Amino acid sequence: MSAMESNEQQQRRHRTNPKPRPYAVGGVSMRDLLAACAAADAVSRPPRAPEPADPRTVEESREAA
Repeated sequence: MSAMESNEQQQRRHRTNPKPRPYAVGGVSMRDLLAACAAADAVSRPPRAPEPADPRTVEESREAA
């Protein structure tokens, strides 16, 4: 029975203190990661200021052309 007890103790210890993984688990392609970063960058920037209104009227711009 001592062998069973030590096995149970090892299982309990493993559940409470799992070993860290030596490498990162994959699952996201580099392409998707870069696309997500670009989208986050675009969304996190404040909106641009509106373009200043052109003081010339349509007729003046036609005359200039």
